[in-house]
Amino acid sequence: MPQDSAPPLPRDTPPAPPAGRAVAALRPASGAAFDWLDTARAERRRAGLVRTLRPRPADSPLLDLAGNDYLGLARHPEVTRGAAAAAHRWGAGATGSRLVTGSTELHARLEADLAAFCGFEAALVLSSGYTANLAAVTALTAPGTLVVSDAGNHASLIDGCRLSRARTEVVPHADPAAVRTALAGHRGRALAVTDAVFSVDGDAAPLAALADACRSRDAALLVDDAHGLGVLGDGGRGAVRAAGLAGDADVVATVTLSKSLGAQGGAVLGPARVIEHLVNTARSFIFDTGLAPAAAGGALAALRLLGREPSRAARVRRVARDLHARLTAAGLTAARPDAAVVSVRAPSPEAAVRWAADCRAAGLAVGCFRPPSVPDGISRLRLTARADLTDAQIAAAVRTVVATAPAA
Repeated sequence: MPQDSAPPLPRDTPPAPPAGRAVAALRPASGAAFDWLDTARAERRRAGLVRTLRPRPADSPLLDLAGNDYLGLARHPEVTRGAAAAAHRWGAGATGSRLVTGSTELHARLEADLAAFCGFEAALVLSSGYTANLAAVTALTAPGTLVVSDAGNHASLIDGCRLSRARTEVVPHADPAAVRTALAGHRGRALAVTDAVFSVDGDAAPLAALADACRSRDAALLVDDAHGLGVLGDGGRGAVRAAGLAGDADVVATVTLSKSLGAQGGAVLGPARVIEHLVNTARSFIFDTGLAPAAAGGALAALRLLGREPSRAARVRRVARDLHARLTAAGLTAARPDAAVVSVRAPSPEAAVRWAADCRAAGLAVGCFRPPSVPDGISRLRLTARADLTDAQIAAAVRTVVATAPAA
């Protein structure tokens, strides 16, 4: 019988053991190893902290104020064409790690354009903003290094601190004096890490004052500008550039390509010698497959579009301020937005979940932040402004949030 026409083995036929090797009988599988999961699930339900996946259709009828597509570029024809063209030319995947086969000319162009747009000497693209933060924190520290971390930092910075094996001191939120005090008691290498815009309340870090505190002790400053790129600074060039720190010898920034640029991936920006060090030492770069060409092509197209249409950044800030003004005028408690995130407080985790569900039932998608995602333990709805929202959509969103608000 020809090889390609051999009948398949029955489904219950076990694979043959290697020649000359006896197969030991296995004990029956038991679920006892994971029985603790049932207890953990019950505890989550009691606390109102159950999370579920909700796949969305391509043509969702919901008005989206939950995602991070700040500039409305994820479906922009120019961006999707850039992604599609990259996939056609370079393939569906990068085929390997960046140091093997996963670096293409497209990645190099994206890195050069990102660095120039944000005002840094060099850039390194990774597969996500999360891995970019892990790379930067772990590669720039070592046992004996002091890392001073803001209490409101994103989980990726926190995990970077945990993996770094450095000594980490968590300081009060957005407090340069506390950073200065923490650094004053340390001799040796030190790194302060902070979000540029904090993802829970949307407030901006005092970057210039933090840089001054670092320079008083020759410490480096690492800024996660995920929520600043495309929103803050001249034409959306980011919070670090707006603070006058881009390109400085002691400042490193990370960005994500999945928010304002509507694609996927992340990058580290900084002095060329920092980027060279990451290429050689950052494990989440070295041992990870390179960013897919489609994501790189889409991000590059979005970056170039933003360069031609800088007013998108100012528009998204205006939308955020408008949302905040209308919500607070209606009696809700909302944090003043410094960028595109508008945070509205809820009385409890359960109330936040119900509120978000009621908004969804009324045609509006909003974010729902609960412990442990919020460092202060306060549950919130999180609305994200978009540059492409119309005035009518803004008004409709506010009406829905107000109409469905739980009693205080």
